[in-house]
Amino acid sequence: MTMPVRITIELLVTQLSGLRRQDVDRWIANGWVRPDGPIGEYRFREIDVARVRLIQELRDDMEVSESTLPIVLSLLDQIYALRRRMARQGW
Repeated sequence: MTMPVRITIELLVTQLSGLRRQDVDRWIANGWVRPDGPIGEYRFREIDVARVRLIQELRDDMEVSESTLPIVLSLLDQIYALRRRMARQGW
């Protein structure tokens, strides 16, 4: 069994074009991204990286304002939770 890959915030910022450290720090503080580890030692799983990409795409490509992001993220989370529930029930 292989261990899932977890990357540092420094590696995350270098891998995603246009991403700034202060953006990720703010998104963590807002609870929009939840990496493992204590402050200063964050480790991002694949799901965390996907979440950062989603937030970046919403903000940069779709021009969703930071004040609106919590609403959009909440709605998307509800949709994904519903899809998981439906899949478990065989829908």
